[in-house]
Amino acid sequence: MAKVFKYGDSVDTDVILPARYLALYKGEDLAQHCLEDIDENFAKSVKEGDIIVAGDNFGCGSSREHAPASIKACGVSCVIAVSFARIFYRNAINIGLPIFECPEAAKDIQNGDELDVNLKTAEIKNLTRQKTYQAAAFPPFIQRIIDAGGLLSSINT
Repeated sequence: MAKVFKYGDSVDTDVILPARYLALYKGEDLAQHCLEDIDENFAKSVKEGDIIVAGDNFGCGSSREHAPASIKACGVSCVIAVSFARIFYRNAINIGLPIFECPEAAKDIQNGDELDVNLKTAEIKNLTRQKTYQAAAFPPFIQRIIDAGGLLSSINT
């Protein structure tokens, strides 16, 4: 079971990790500032395995890898959204952060709901609301990248 942190549309990379922290490079340092401009309690409240759910165009803005890296460093198990900015989508895959586009789930799921997400089949179970959603599962080559923890790690395995 994982707790949901829900956000709206067009959450950009400057909000996910504000530019004033771009000199940071260690995961634990990035994690301390993740989403702080829209949710000052996120980094203090998120627990290993929790999930971010958002609206349309999550991760828009600049192409910085710091944004998905800060989310992963917080222990977030996956992000579910109506849609993702394409560069964020690829950056997330490259660092091994599972992300799922599932408009129905993203619209129905509420902040604080408890979810169980199967990262292999992309089945999303909302345990709070007793509903199940199906996102598109990753193709095998992307699943290998996710399983390895990122693109670089997948090359070395």
